[in-house]
Amino acid sequence: MLGVLNDFIGELRRAGIPVSMTEHVDAAEAIGEIDLLDRRTFKSALRATLIKSEDHTGAFETAFEVYFADRRGGSGDELDGDDTEPGDDDDEAEGEGRAASLRGSGRAGGAGGQGGSMSAEQLANMLEAAMRDNDAALRGTVAKEAVSRFAGMEPGRPVGGTYYLYRTLRNLDLEGVVERLMEERAAQSGSKPGSLDERLWRDELGVRMEGMKRAVEAEIRRRLVEDRGAEALARSVRKPLPEDIDVMHATRDELNALERALHPLSRKLAVRLTRKRRHGRKGPLDFRQTVRRSLSTGGVPIDPRYRHPRPAKPEIVVIADVSGSVASFARFTLHLVYAIASQFSKVRAFVFIDGIDEVTRLFETADDPADAVHRINTEANVVWVDGHSDYGHAFSEFHGRFAEEINSRTSVLILGDARNNYHASESWVIADLQARARHVYWLNPEPSSYWGSGDSIVGEYAVHCDRVVEVRTLRQLEQFVGELA
Repeated sequence: MLGVLNDFIGELRRAGIPVSMTEHVDAAEAIGEIDLLDRRTFKSALRATLIKSEDHTGAFETAFEVYFADRRGGSGDELDGDDTEPGDDDDEAEGEGRAASLRGSGRAGGAGGQGGSMSAEQLANMLEAAMRDNDAALRGTVAKEAVSRFAGMEPGRPVGGTYYLYRTLRNLDLEGVVERLMEERAAQSGSKPGSLDERLWRDELGVRMEGMKRAVEAEIRRRLVEDRGAEALARSVRKPLPEDIDVMHATRDELNALERALHPLSRKLAVRLTRKRRHGRKGPLDFRQTVRRSLSTGGVPIDPRYRHPRPAKPEIVVIADVSGSVASFARFTLHLVYAIASQFSKVRAFVFIDGIDEVTRLFETADDPADAVHRINTEANVVWVDGHSDYGHAFSEFHGRFAEEINSRTSVLILGDARNNYHASESWVIADLQARARHVYWLNPEPSSYWGSGDSIVGEYAVHCDRVVEVRTLRQLEQFVGELA
């Protein structure tokens, strides 16, 4: 068991979840105090000792289901906290018994089917019975038969479980089963369409349908582990944590996850930066205090004294491309920078497409940076001609209106992919800003391998920047902003 636990924790670390050696030891000690056959308690013990963030729960669940899959082919209900234990021998025997009675009930046609001796009609009857009675054991039996019959799994074939799940669920037609059970219930009770009883029954069947899907998924996963091994399967089903999602290519659900991750991230980063500034390196030697302190040791300066450092907070000017290709990246960066604005002496924000506008006022009047970011889309005047990115014109406008306000205390942060639609670069503006400012940084949300391809002119700007950094995820953004402050 300790070997499997080591492999499981290794997978968590590869997925990006921070698990320290102390937490590893705590998990090993915890499972030594519980019944390992109690899957719910076992899973809870590992989650309590290894997971520190709710955002990491999904990755933990996936890894747990792979490394500690029910080799006996349970229904998968052990994952959702039901009171039943589908993997128990008695439940399995009960499920097989009900399946045998349904096969021999005479309601089905002849035997056959590639998955076993059960006909398609018998399988449909079993599925309806499992959902009608909410029978977890029978649900597991149906899942085994359905996967054998419909998934078309081939040993050694490098196909993901999602493909097998889709084929199986398509043939089961769970939505059709729900409608048949709805009609059956209406005929028995005489409930009218749209009545409270009908809506409650439909909701309940929806929950049971999700349970059936989980049972099929658990069966597919069990067979894939047997075929490929846990490590290979974990690698194929691994999903990035919210902080490792590529912002530019995130789906709507992933963007929502990023939004949720931003708030705790900004708080954590602000606390860390405050602590870093408070406990930074020692200042210069305080000669007078050192001599005075040495009087108690016969004039020997055993305990040198230092002046307290007073690190200056930098001023930040953010110039962000908010065109469609990089709008999400700019939104999250502006949000994070303003969420930790207390770590800077001044923060000013400018957004552009082919025109440029200052949006500092939106952040100053908003209680939540997210609200200000949303207002940028409707209130910022960023279109000059046609609303296509023109870095050269936007930078020229910025220089003419605001360059005199850049000084030696200012760090300029430029956000964008530098895809300029083949317009003039006006890179002299960046050169002048570098001469005026303390630092000029360029954050590019594209992979570095894409830089300089097509209409990307980041190379023309890079020679005038202190650093050009690839920032595609919240983790990379957190690291950079932490260094900046």
